[in-house]
Amino acid sequence: MHNKRIILPVFLLVISLVAGAWFIWQQAQPVEDTTLQGSGSVEAVEVIVSPEISGRVVEVLAVEGQAVLAGDALFRLDGAYLEAQQNQAETSLAATQAGLAVAESGQAVAQAALDTAQIQYELEYNAALAQTQAARTAAWEGRLPSEFTLPAWYFTQDEALAASQAEMRAAQADLEAEQTDLASLTAEPIYGGLLEGEARLAEAQTAYLVADAVLQLSQQQSDQSLLDAAQAAFDSAEAELQAAQEGYNEMLITETAANLMEARAQLAIAQGRLDTARDGFNAMQTGEHSLRVQAAAGALAQARANVTQAETRVLQAQTAIDQAQAQLDLLDIQLSRLVVYAAVDGVVLSRNIEPGEVVQPGAAALTLARLDRLTITVYLPEDRYGVVDLGEIAEVRVDSFPEQVFDATVVHIADQAEFTPRNVSTDAGRRTTVFAVELTVDDPGGQLKPGMPADVKFDQ
Repeated sequence: MHNKRIILPVFLLVISLVAGAWFIWQQAQPVEDTTLQGSGSVEAVEVIVSPEISGRVVEVLAVEGQAVLAGDALFRLDGAYLEAQQNQAETSLAATQAGLAVAESGQAVAQAALDTAQIQYELEYNAALAQTQAARTAAWEGRLPSEFTLPAWYFTQDEALAASQAEMRAAQADLEAEQTDLASLTAEPIYGGLLEGEARLAEAQTAYLVADAVLQLSQQQSDQSLLDAAQAAFDSAEAELQAAQEGYNEMLITETAANLMEARAQLAIAQGRLDTARDGFNAMQTGEHSLRVQAAAGALAQARANVTQAETRVLQAQTAIDQAQAQLDLLDIQLSRLVVYAAVDGVVLSRNIEPGEVVQPGAAALTLARLDRLTITVYLPEDRYGVVDLGEIAEVRVDSFPEQVFDATVVHIADQAEFTPRNVSTDAGRRTTVFAVELTVDDPGGQLKPGMPADVKFDQ
């Protein structure tokens, strides 16, 4: 019992000593620094200045380190070639404009001709209708042959004309067939003498008519010698006609002559049929089908075609003007690109061109740094990735202004880790993964410059 009373105080003493020793050890340990820091360099947004057209540099207006404002001229290209093209385009535009004036004048003339043709057609059409009014009335009142079973008004004029044309074609074919038969018949040798007799008789008849006409003319004169000569010529022609007629009559009694007479009769009938069909067709060409109306209609159609062609020429001329104007506008734009201007405020970081050099579109002629938006990129360890947020404010210090603190705002945090910094040579450093954090620096006084080393401290 006595031993238990001694052990309990000793146990409590030991515990007190251990607790005191642990507290003293904890107080002696250094306080862990939880401040999040990083280092980087001040960076500026770089703008590459390139020409939009190719050309020879004639003047460079900016040097490295020079501060420029948006709209300042940086360099100029030679424009002699483009100016020559511009003069050519202006000449082409003037020519196309003159062509449009000519085309519009031609259109006006064609339209006037169309108006005249329209009036002429209407005049001819109305006149033709007036001339055929009596015939149209008679056609309704007239009587047709008893063999016709349809009334006079049954067929239209177009149908009647079509039937008449069909008859003319049939008559033409019949005539050609009879001509062929006659030619075949007269080609036989037995018809040689008869044909010669016919030819002699035809010539004698013609000579007699001529001699008779001359004799009648001479009888109007008082010169007896002239009358005697005309009478002698007439007597000779009359004698030849009698002889030719007698010789021909002697041949008519043969079968050969009868066959030839029949062939000629068939030919005459075929010719008469064709002539009658043509006469009938021509007689039906009245009103709108009359030749004068058809001629006027043809002239009207041609006038309309001429107007269409004139309108097409006007459209083509207008298209040519539009193309010439577009070419001129393009050259104006290219000429305006001969002088290259700064698009933003900044400082010239590099100059890659000199007068006399030829630059191509897109080539980096100058590089500008925008000082209105400076950035710093730092790298945070992977285990501190979640302690920085977008929009968080950090402190920035640079060696050039050690007593001054600049505010910076987190604008980007990388989504993927990387091995960095890249210049770390140790194996452990290369195995460390970090996340890049980009901040924009507030520098209203314009004190910071690209390339300045900077330390960033996050408020944790």
